[in-house]
Amino acid sequence: MQTLKSVLDGAAGEGLISAEQAGTLLPYMAARGVTLQSPSKADTLDIAGSAEDRAISPIEDTEAPRFVRGFHDVLITIGVAIAMAGVWGVGAFLAALPVIIVLAEILVKRQRLALPAVLLTLLYVHWIFVTTVIALDSFIGQPEPEPVLHFLLVMLPFAILLPPFYWRYRIPLSLSLWFLSLAATALGLIFLALSRFTGSADVLADHPVVASAIFLVAALGLISLAMVYDLSDRFRVTRRSDIAFWLHLITAPALLYAMLAFVFLGDFANEQLFSGSKGLPDALIIVGIVIVLMAIGLIIDRRAFVTSGLVSLGLAIASLLQGIEAAPEGYVFLTLLIVGVVVLTIGIGWPHFRRWAVTPLPMALKEKLPPLR
Repeated sequence: MQTLKSVLDGAAGEGLISAEQAGTLLPYMAARGVTLQSPSKADTLDIAGSAEDRAISPIEDTEAPRFVRGFHDVLITIGVAIAMAGVWGVGAFLAALPVIIVLAEILVKRQRLALPAVLLTLLYVHWIFVTTVIALDSFIGQPEPEPVLHFLLVMLPFAILLPPFYWRYRIPLSLSLWFLSLAATALGLIFLALSRFTGSADVLADHPVVASAIFLVAALGLISLAMVYDLSDRFRVTRRSDIAFWLHLITAPALLYAMLAFVFLGDFANEQLFSGSKGLPDALIIVGIVIVLMAIGLIIDRRAFVTSGLVSLGLAIASLLQGIEAAPEGYVFLTLLIVGVVVLTIGIGWPHFRRWAVTPLPMALKEKLPPLR
């Protein structure tokens, strides 16, 4: 059976509509639930139908970010990476920004290339970071400000310089990074205020409960923001879906480690979280938290919640296996095997696992989630 995209592409190929019009019509029609039914049902477009009738074909992926539209994108991205490496080597940060802007005007503003847009965003963020560090070293000098104040000064330029970049080029990653910089700046202000109020030079170590709770609230806030974008585009055909993708990719690990920090309090600071002395109960708690996040990822159809927990899952399993009488290589490879099997199982059976997770949910909630495949 043909997909809506293949029909529009065919119409563009026959000259009935332009390629640009085909690309514009696809998200417009998909956002309204327009699909192609099999000939046995009808030979027309279904523009009504229930949510179950609008379920996406098994070969399609609702989480496919629009990074690459062909090898042309890959080739251009490779060229940008090589050229910018040369620019950094010859002109350092002084020449980097003008080149980034010129390339963004050509490749993003005019040609609308997605993968180069992602790389140029990362290069712009890197330029902000390097320039900020150099400026702080030059103007502040020695002695360096306290860590919290230094962190705040590093974050502020991101919160200021990312909005105009997004306004000009509309790159979803840049908006997601701006939200992250706002959250980081807010955390910096909060911890700086706590440091002044309590007189503590290291709030994280001296007040682990408060610090962990603040991190957890910030992570939950970012995840909630990601869900606002996600639920506003359940068919995932607009820029809002791409913004949600990047937010989930960035904030899912933040939520995981904020939860672990809250459960184990100061263990991150003293590097005892994944030590062999943690024992069976604590390792099982880590595994349980990872499983809960994986279940959330299944329900909202976001694999970022699965990938974010792989490192923690592997370290927790290794901690569980350290008790066996075996050489370190033995449980290291066994851990890799277990994590690999988990990833393959979830990846291969994702549509089926998601159906099992979503089916028991209330219909009012299912109508807001991406359709089952």
